[in-house]
This record gives sequence, C-alpha cells and structure tokens, in this order.
Amino acid sequence: MPRVERMEIDLALAIEMTNAAKAKAIEINAPMSIAVLDAGANLLSFQRMDGAELAGPNLAVDKAYTSVTNRIETGDLRARVAPDGDLPGMNANGNGRYIAFAGGIPCWDGDRVVGAIGVSGGSWEEDQICAKAGIEVYNQYLRSK
Repeated sequence: MPRVERMEIDLALAIEMTNAAKAKAIEINAPMSIAVLDAGANLLSFQRMDGAELAGPNLAVDKAYTSVTNRIETGDLRARVAPDGDLPGMNANGNGRYIAFAGGIPCWDGDRVVGAIGVSGGSWEEDQICAKAGIEVYNQYLRSK
C-alpha cells in the first residue's frame, strides 16, 4: 500500500497562524493570547499581546490542547459537557485542561488532526473570529500542497 503524505505544522506555519490571529485581534481591538500546537499537543508558537488578560496564556494553550486531543472545536463542547450532555463533566478531567468555550480549533488534514490553534482574551465571538483567522492561514497552506 502506498504511503500517504500527511501535513505537519512546522514552526514557520505556526508563526504565520499566530500572526494572522494577532492581526485580526488588532483589527477588532481585542488583546489576545494565541497558541498553536502540533499533532502531539506540543507548543509551537505563542504570543501574548500587550494588555491581554492574565488568564489568557493558560486558556489559549489549553483551548488548543483540548482541540487537538479531542478533535473538536472547543465551542462545540459547551452543550456536550453540560450535566444533560453526552460528555458531562469532561471539562473537569485532564487536570482541568479541557476547555469548553470558543477559541480552540483543530487543524484537519483529511481525517487526521495535525495541530490546533487556541485564542483567549476577548468575548466568545472575538476569540472564535481570531482563531478562524489563524485557521485560514493553515487552510491556505494545506490547499497549496
């Protein structure tokens, strides 16, 4: 069977992703912390903007961690971790690293997650908008391959 080449996020791409998310955060005037992790949940790139919230660095990394390890957008977990959801209490596991609010998005290559971005510092919508700006850089790179 032929070996299928899969996408890997390297440092250069991770930096481009964090820069795109930061540019969007500047555009919407929402200071953010931004993290990009690889497929093994290792931190590749991180930026904390001046004026970003104190909790942001941990939350951004943990949003990306949640996305890469669970193969889901963190905003999609909200209803699922509720007491009547199909994953009640999941966010209390993993030493509290699982985050169930918007701003974490996995990077998909076909059926495989190869990394994730996590953004924290604004509202639910602001975090998601900035994370999507970073994901768009990833998607453009993936399409060019």
